[in-house]
Amino acid sequence: MLLAIEQGNTNSLFAIHDGERWVAQWRTATEANRTADEYAVWLAQLLNMAGLQLKMLDSCIISSVVPQSIFNLRNLARRYLNAEPLVIGENAELGIPIRTAKPSEVGSDRIVNALGAHIAYPGPLIVVDSGTATTLDVVAADGGFEGGAIAPGIHLSVEALHAAAAKLPRVALRKPERVVGNDTVSAMQSGVFWGYICLIEGMIARIKEERKEEMTVIATGGVASLFYDATTVIDHFDPDVTIRGLLEIHRRNTGLG
Repeated sequence: MLLAIEQGNTNSLFAIHDGERWVAQWRTATEANRTADEYAVWLAQLLNMAGLQLKMLDSCIISSVVPQSIFNLRNLARRYLNAEPLVIGENAELGIPIRTAKPSEVGSDRIVNALGAHIAYPGPLIVVDSGTATTLDVVAADGGFEGGAIAPGIHLSVEALHAAAAKLPRVALRKPERVVGNDTVSAMQSGVFWGYICLIEGMIARIKEERKEEMTVIATGGVASLFYDATTVIDHFDPDVTIRGLLEIHRRNTGLG
């Protein structure tokens, strides 16, 4: 069985694939200093609850945007799975062209998303990933990664607004029914939520205008489901873009599912 790890700045996804389907998925807060032993204890307990055991896992692929965590994740695979993990950006062949000025600087999550979207949807794409950062990435019809745009994520903006303005409270993220709020909380919620909708709509329009071609827009990431229901510019909401990309990279490198 394959253990696929997708680690973002805020959350980490651990998913198990049995060669035919994903049989279990769990999320945990990203902690850069968590040791391999701590990961193993946590993972073993969750596997047991799912009727699985750690010894059933025999391969691993890792995508992480937190460099200081990769050492411990690699040790998790080596010590408890007896497997040398594939690490995006280190020893994994991606099989897609990266057409940017500095390919080595592109985050592994963006590359994995590009591949995961390309194998599921035809034609040129815009992949909108809403996490700690909001990224809008362009994928060519041949699957090539051609760059994109990076903005602060919506949760980061909420926290920054609360931290920088003494009188503004911390607010819950929700979709307001009205754009014009009638108190401070509803005004903040409107500004953050509808402001991000405008950011996404505006950036997608500008990308399409710049590219001079029809493009399919795929949304993924933590709060993408909220955005999908609030705008018509997103064609598909797909929460599995990243793990689909990880599985495909694993297959291309090993020939195994």
